[in-house]
Amino acid sequence: MAKVILALGSNLGDPHRQMKEAATFLTEITPQSPVLSSIYRTEPVGPSENDFLNAVAMIETAMEPHELLTRIKEQERKQGRPSRYPKWTARTLDIDIIAYDDLVIEADNLIIPHPEYTDRLFVLMPLKEVRPDWSDPATGRHVDTMIEEAPGIRIQKTNLTW
Repeated sequence: MAKVILALGSNLGDPHRQMKEAATFLTEITPQSPVLSSIYRTEPVGPSENDFLNAVAMIETAMEPHELLTRIKEQERKQGRPSRYPKWTARTLDIDIIAYDDLVIEADNLIIPHPEYTDRLFVLMPLKEVRPDWSDPATGRHVDTMIEEAPGIRIQKTNLTW
């Protein structure tokens, strides 16, 4: 079983409900309950005006990375996300594969570790909750170092529950 770190985000169509539905999906694709971070409210990156809800989940799966990506994209569409969309826009659900065990993958439609997560406090802070000992498999950088070096944004842990 592979340990996979996923970043979840939503800022359209009742984001809290969208996040809870995504968590339910994760329980359906893994034999063990996902480990879920707190839910954070963050300012958007890019042109979107609505704040996002963000979190990180760690799951264990027997699926190969591309199969997992296919299942994730199906769930995003099920929750109202179009298959084509401009980068950094508002969305009902975004699930990114941040890491898959210690694999480093560079394919046309899948790059692991995710190429932009090191600059995103809305991924790094909840990632630290789920895996406080985690280091990037490609660079060896510890999550604490990445948090210190990431650009600042408005981010707040919420009291929202899963």
